[in-house]
Amino acid sequence: TLTCHPQTRTDVVRGIAADVSRSPDGTLAVEFVLDADLGRLRTPRPRASCRVHGLWEHTCFEVFIALDTTPAYHEFNFAPSGEWALYAFRSYREIAPLPDEMVAPEMNVRCLADRLALDAAVRLDSLSAIHATTPLRLALSAVIEDNSGSLSYWALRHPPGKPDFHHLDAFALTLQVPPVDSTIDPR
Repeated sequence: TLTCHPQTRTDVVRGIAADVSRSPDGTLAVEFVLDADLGRLRTPRPRASCRVHGLWEHTCFEVFIALDTTPAYHEFNFAPSGEWALYAFRSYREIAPLPDEMVAPEMNVRCLADRLALDAAVRLDSLSAIHATTPLRLALSAVIEDNSGSLSYWALRHPPGKPDFHHLDAFALTLQVPPVDSTIDPR
């Protein structure tokens, strides 16, 4: 469950839940479920899935992925429009180059009367070969924009002070490598 940063409280959102799993084939799957008065939120209209900069300025969901052994990390942004972004960092907010060939995440968005659900799947080996085979530290977060343009910031854990999803304290979830099931018959 994500919590709202105390400086950005809103009565439009009732809660945000997230579910994360990691498959033996190296895919990270995340589902965000936003429980809110959707009529009072600004959510972008569906568009063709493509990479877009600046999604964090409006309603979007975010996953930060770090290896246990390094200060480097990646940031994925997923918008309800189907647009996405990826950033690489050498350390805290220090931008790093991305691989030339980046595999786009798979995304699916569903709207119900009072809920918006966004599923995303990311091939971890598209970040690096080691991402698929080592424990990861994750930070899960969301930026929610209401009809007035006000933003609320949601995360698994907020560090002291202003909202900062990049802060080391925000990486509150450890995801182990799943065991390979040797009982599955490959035929």
